[in-house]
Amino acid sequence: MTLKDELEQALQTLKKNEQYRQIPTLAHDGRYVVYQGKRLLNIASNDYLGLGSDSRLQRAFFEQMDQLSDTHYPKMSATSSRLLTGDDTQLQALELEMQAWYQTAVCQENASNSPSSPSNLSRPKSVLVFNSGYHANIGILPALTALSIKTLVLADKLVHASIIDGLRLSQNKTVGYRRYRHNDYAHLARLIEQADDDIRRIIIVTESVFSMDGDRADLQQLVQIKAQDARIELYVDEAHAIGVLGETGLGLAEETQTLGQINYLVGTFGKAFASVGAYIMCDEIIKRWLVNHMRSLIFSTALPPINHAWTRFVLAKMPSLTPARTHLALLSTELSEAIARKHSTSAASSAYASPIVPYILGDNARTLAKAQQLQAAGFYALPIRPPTVPANSARIRLVMNAKLTYDDCERLIQQL
Repeated sequence: MTLKDELEQALQTLKKNEQYRQIPTLAHDGRYVVYQGKRLLNIASNDYLGLGSDSRLQRAFFEQMDQLSDTHYPKMSATSSRLLTGDDTQLQALELEMQAWYQTAVCQENASNSPSSPSNLSRPKSVLVFNSGYHANIGILPALTALSIKTLVLADKLVHASIIDGLRLSQNKTVGYRRYRHNDYAHLARLIEQADDDIRRIIIVTESVFSMDGDRADLQQLVQIKAQDARIELYVDEAHAIGVLGETGLGLAEETQTLGQINYLVGTFGKAFASVGAYIMCDEIIKRWLVNHMRSLIFSTALPPINHAWTRFVLAKMPSLTPARTHLALLSTELSEAIARKHSTSAASSAYASPIVPYILGDNARTLAKAQQLQAAGFYALPIRPPTVPANSARIRLVMNAKLTYDDCERLIQQL
């Protein structure tokens, strides 16, 4: 059997198991996508605030850019890595503005907490921008664990694939990792207790909002666990919370007033920001260490300056988007409660978690059929199957965004 034959056989097995993936051919039309000749309401995107489909906002950005001289107009390519000639004024400004955003929020957090001693005050953070969330998560953890120090990394069972790949790349003679059951902090505590005496660092890794289940980590409890052991550092990925949660949109850490207690605050611009790229908020010495040891930063061409200019444009508006975040929360709560009432024996909860509302059907074939039914009814909804999610938990990942209406939500509920 040739290599091509073996590949084809393996692909046929994926098809048989209803796990075969294909890239859909789409056209975008505001809140809609055009798929197979049909105009469908998009409820599959991570464009939580609807900024990616806001043509007026995009026109305003280009009008602002057109006020610049040719010399200052952001370039369409960085043409090299940041450590060569890929750095630029737009990127430098973005990092400083992100840093100011963090500092404003953490100052409010300090004021609210009324610390009894200066030691409780949060230190300023530096910001480092990357090309994507995947670049961030496969690069940060290996760099953080590059020192020859006995380290144990403890990660939530449901962290994103990019974090899992970062964990695998981190393993060496002095670094190991284990996974604690999803949001099971008693299990996490036992793993900490079982850590060998020669372990000098323990890095707890979690998402703040989990990408497939839409539920939240308990950041306040994680901070309490951290306070009990000086070896512990917290790594929190806010990819699905940035722009969505918090008074100014800085994420779940802002909402729960835990910003100052998180060592490595990671997030992306490719979702609620409707842009591209990612970032880490960390101590200045950590930033300098990453610049010297993070391979996915060092050996990647930087993003185009025009992208950073757009991210800055959106960032300037982020604190004023509270009405959009409020509307998004109401829509998401209405949908999740409707699913709980119709398809669960548990009582519906009014607590808002995130715009990600999983409609878990379990069986792959049943999930595919439901996705096709929703598409026939005018909704672009997609099936999520193993191995992206655990076995027997195939689901439709329903995603609300702030441009949807209550009528849209009600029509969707009627189809479930």
